[in-house]
Amino acid sequence: MTRLAAVLAALTASPALAAGYQVNPDAGNNTFTAVFDAALGERITAQSSSVGCTLDYDAAAGVARGTCSVPLGSIVVDNEPTKTEHFQQWTTNKKSDPKACAIEARFEGVKVGQLKAETPAPFETQATFTVCGRARAGGAAEKVTGTVILLPAGTAGAQETLRIRAHVTGFDRDAYRIGPRYTDGWLARVQSLAKVVAEQGDVDVNVFARPAAAARAATR
Repeated sequence: MTRLAAVLAALTASPALAAGYQVNPDAGNNTFTAVFDAALGERITAQSSSVGCTLDYDAAAGVARGTCSVPLGSIVVDNEPTKTEHFQQWTTNKKSDPKACAIEARFEGVKVGQLKAETPAPFETQATFTVCGRARAGGAAEKVTGTVILLPAGTAGAQETLRIRAHVTGFDRDAYRIGPRYTDGWLARVQSLAKVVAEQGDVDVNVFARPAAAARAATR
């Protein structure tokens, strides 16, 4: 075997060097949770189990990048249809179809290091979010912290898996124009809701990413 062939064989044999990963939004176990807890008002929880992601991991550099998306229509607020409908109105500003809207995040150069089986690798990065295509006011990114764990094949399925947990503190919905003040028909109720619904909340994402080829085959 030539030196080049040996190197290629080693790369192929190492599961942690797989470049592309996907998170299947239809799997049912990839979750998004946002909690907005007003000091003088309500504690509101928005949840979805339809998170989809496309990820790339450069094992040599120990760096990851990718995008994640949560369809607005999949998000339920406090398990109440009325609150869920209001959230959809606030998010779209009643200017677009909720089915065409998504909360999306894009991240580059996330340093996770060399992943080791069943060993949490912490990370901290900046991610650019958009809501129905709207970026944060001023164009700022969100600070994201979390961990990545490489689960070998057979641990959480037939293929190797990356379990990723990510957290955003102080996500400001008003900075993305999510709220009654931006939504037609809600202007008369803005003042009464000012203290009832918090403008800032915490967002948690928990997903399982698998090699892209395997993820595509599983959905066929």
